[in-house]
Amino acid sequence: MAGTLNPGDLRLGPRWVIPAAELRWRFSRSSGPGGQHVNSTDSRVELLFDLGATAVFSAPLRQRALAALESRLVEGCLVIAASEHRSQWQNRVAAQRRLVELLQEALKPPPPPRRATRPTRGSVQRRLQAKRQRSAVKQQRSGRPQLPED
Repeated sequence: MAGTLNPGDLRLGPRWVIPAAELRWRFSRSSGPGGQHVNSTDSRVELLFDLGATAVFSAPLRQRALAALESRLVEGCLVIAASEHRSQWQNRVAAQRRLVELLQEALKPPPPPRRATRPTRGSVQRRLQAKRQRSAVKQQRSGRPQLPED
């Protein structure tokens, strides 16, 4: 879906571009220290991306991303908040960066399944030797203290 890139579009690597029309922005006052500046500017940014309804990804990729980001979705939308900078513009850039990183991680194919292997003979012997040693230590503790004979 990578055609011509508009100024508000968001590039997700070489294959995907999220059009600016699919990104929604909300601005609010940021919390924390900052004095008069933080009380008078809407520098906190929320970036909303409707992952369930986007046409950027194919159906299987969209399902993979939805499954990976399931705990972060609010009514099917991915919401990313940024308020660490004093500037609204810097917070917008930070939110876009986070969205790109989240989606790139969510769209990665799953790792190959682990092949079960048996422990080596040496590791089994070391484990059993450590168990015997630990058992001996505990056996020594369990005896009743003997009174010294005069």
